[in-house]
Parts: sequence; C-alpha cells; structure tokens
Amino acid sequence: MAEEKKEFQEELEEAEKKAEAVKVEGGEDAPDSQGNKGEAPNASEASFDGQEESPQEISEDGQEVSAEEPEEKAGDKKIFGRKKDKKTEKLEAENAELKDQLVRRLAEFENFRKRSEKEKSQMFEVGAKTVIEKLLPVIDNFERGLMGIPEEEKDAPFVQGVELVYKQLLTAFEELGVTAIEAEGAEFDPNLHNAVMMVDDEEKGSGTVAEVMQKGYLYHDSVVRHSMVKVVN
Repeated sequence: MAEEKKEFQEELEEAEKKAEAVKVEGGEDAPDSQGNKGEAPNASEASFDGQEESPQEISEDGQEVSAEEPEEKAGDKKIFGRKKDKKTEKLEAENAELKDQLVRRLAEFENFRKRSEKEKSQMFEVGAKTVIEKLLPVIDNFERGLMGIPEEEKDAPFVQGVELVYKQLLTAFEELGVTAIEAEGAEFDPNLHNAVMMVDDEEKGSGTVAEVMQKGYLYHDSVVRHSMVKVVN
C-alpha cells in the first residue's frame, strides 16, 4: 500500500512538471492530473519565470489600473507638448510673414506718397508756368506803353495810375516766385538767353549780351521764357 501511494505521488509530481512545461511553452494554464486548469500562484510566491508581477491598483470605479499608466500619461503629455510647440512655431512663422508683408506695404505706400507729391508738384509747376506765360505779354505791353510816354507827360495822373498797375503786377509775380532774368552786360548763357542778333561792340567783350530785346523770366529755378538778346561778336 505504501509503495502504491509512493508511485501515485511520483506520477502526480511528474504530471505537474509536464503541466508546468506545457504552460511555459503554450502560454496557457495546463490542466492538472484532475483535468482542471492550474491556479495562478499567490502574490507572495514567485512566478514561474522568476519575475515578480507588477503591482495593481484599484481605481474608484473598481477597475484595475497598472502602475505603468502614469508613465504613458506622461508620454502623452510630452507628445501633446511637441504638438503644441509645432503649433506655436507655425503661428510665429505666420506672424513673421504678416509683419514682413506689413513692412512691404508701408514701404510701397511711402513710395507712392512721395511719388504722388512729386507728380502733384510738377503738375502745379506746369500749370503755374502756363498761366505766367499768358501774363508775360501783358507786362511787355505795359513796359512798351510806359517807354513811349514823353517825359513831360509822365507826371500825368493817368500815366501814374498805369505805372502803379504795372508795379502791382510785378509785385504779384515776385510773390509767386517769378523773377526777371538779368541779361544785359552778362556773359551769354544758352540756358537763359536766346541770341537773335550778333553785333560789333569794341567796349564790350566778345560773347557778352549787348542789348535785351525782350525780357526773360524764371519761375523759381525753371525758365518760363528765355531772354531775346543781341550778342557781341
């Protein structure tokens, strides 16, 4: 009887060893000699591979939570941080691009403003010169009329009135920036003078203006009308 019990014990131990071997190879609990699956070892005992099981925590809702989850959550936060950094970089790039466009638009507007002011000034100058050219013959006629008055009649009230109107017109021209070109006795300048005749004059040097036949005028630094002059040979 003792021998049979001993043999039965040896067969049982051999069956348990085979079951553990099958469990290691198949990854599943092998049935024991009774046909039942083996139970997991207690927490206090070591597992079959010699490693301790990871501790389990129970959440408030009754579900088990692994201790590795906090690391995963930390990884999620890290990934979220990288996404946030990419979004920030994108916004910064868009901001820099908008600033560059704004600077370019401001520069273009400044150039447009300066160009518009220059064109406006040029248009005003052209319009003013056109009006002045129309009035210059009136001044010429005043000068011819006053030069033709005899000396004994220059004190007459009518002559004095005409002379006052002539002087008033010249004053208005000066206020507008219109001045007469001083030509007589000066060296001939093709930019200011228009030579219509050559004369001989021993007292004046060659190339000087001997006589002014018609006055020329400047509007600021621009010539409105050249002076018609006689030049010494």
